[in-house]
Amino acid sequence: MKLGHSCALALAASLVLTSAGCKKQSTSTGEPGATAAYTTIDWNTAGTVTGTVHFTKKAPPRIEIDMAQDPACAMSGTNMSEQYLVNNGGLQNVFVYVKDGLGNKVYTGPSTPVTIDQKGCRYVPHVAGVMAGQPVQFTNSDPTMHNVHMLPQVGGNQAADISQPPNGSAEQRVFHTPELMIPVRCNNHPWMQTFVNVAANPFFAVSDADGHFVIKGLPPGTYTVVAVHEELGQKIATVTVGAKQTATQDFTYGNGSGTVQQ
Repeated sequence: MKLGHSCALALAASLVLTSAGCKKQSTSTGEPGATAAYTTIDWNTAGTVTGTVHFTKKAPPRIEIDMAQDPACAMSGTNMSEQYLVNNGGLQNVFVYVKDGLGNKVYTGPSTPVTIDQKGCRYVPHVAGVMAGQPVQFTNSDPTMHNVHMLPQVGGNQAADISQPPNGSAEQRVFHTPELMIPVRCNNHPWMQTFVNVAANPFFAVSDADGHFVIKGLPPGTYTVVAVHEELGQKIATVTVGAKQTATQDFTYGNGSGTVQQ
């Protein structure tokens, strides 16, 4: 199962460092005078969700990748597969987001791009999150030609096939519609893959090398929080966050298959 091809959700996304207040935007209805208020984070009451993504079984062995077709890649020293990165039972590269509970709150995405580099003949990071409308910047730090081939499945997100010369200039693209685990591959080096998660709201995290994640800035409330892994699917939890409080919510893979929900 490859999760990344069609999961469109109203997600949650990365932290927007804004103060309390709001501004107006036009709604999609097109009606004269129709407006919706952008919500900004009230740091006087904001709460946090933190936790660890666990993998309880023995991690599948990492597969050695033959990079001999490109000498620049063969010398990189980063030739192991990335699907299952487990350290002391913590699972890396799991996208965790708030799916439900924000009501009619609307958040504006930052203009600062999220950067995905091609380094050592890998995409870095392997899993990324971006808000809808926020630029994604692709760079090439390698002394070899790369290719950025994006395959979104949701309307409003355009496919792209971009060639990038060695140490070439950055290319930016924007995804306008929320979508989970959009696969991005390099046609020149088929083992290279990253997954872009396009979020509707500013509350998400990607688990680190120890499986830890932190989502800050949430208004007090009860939320559906979802963890998504590229191979293992989704785990879902209900979390209540109080004002200026930190709620802990762990996710565990390996105790039964994850669910894949649209």
